[in-house]
Amino acid sequence: MSNWLYEGKEIVTISEFPEGCVGFVYMITNTTNGKFYIGKKTLHNTLTKKLTKKETESWDKPGRIPKKKKEKKESNWIDYNGSNKALQEDIKLLGIQHFHREILEFCFNKKQCTYYEEQWQHKLRVLHVDSYNDTIAGRYYRRDVKVDPEL
Repeated sequence: MSNWLYEGKEIVTISEFPEGCVGFVYMITNTTNGKFYIGKKTLHNTLTKKLTKKETESWDKPGRIPKKKKEKKESNWIDYNGSNKALQEDIKLLGIQHFHREILEFCFNKKQCTYYEEQWQHKLRVLHVDSYNDTIAGRYYRRDVKVDPEL
């Protein structure tokens, strides 16, 4: 399994992220052909769970008794390989050892994740080059952008 790298250093546990970090922007590169994917990943997921009978019976706060609670759980960031179907197919076909996973930017709120993901996609011109990204933020599609080979 290829680990996540940040400035050449491997990141293998959540404790290695900066304090307050909620996610990161990453690049996964196919080392056989140079094709890459830019995406974002959060470190935790928030799950909504139904309160158990025991929890509702022991509720001692004023107001009505809630039916649900929110739980924070570590995401699958450690073995995450992007959401792009073509990228996932290539990983399955070639094996993860032919892919380089790099963290480009640490993010300290979800809006930062979205902003920096888009910024990196524009900076690396993902719609103009041979990348796995075929859309930016669901608004800009490769088919809509006139590709000029001179750019």
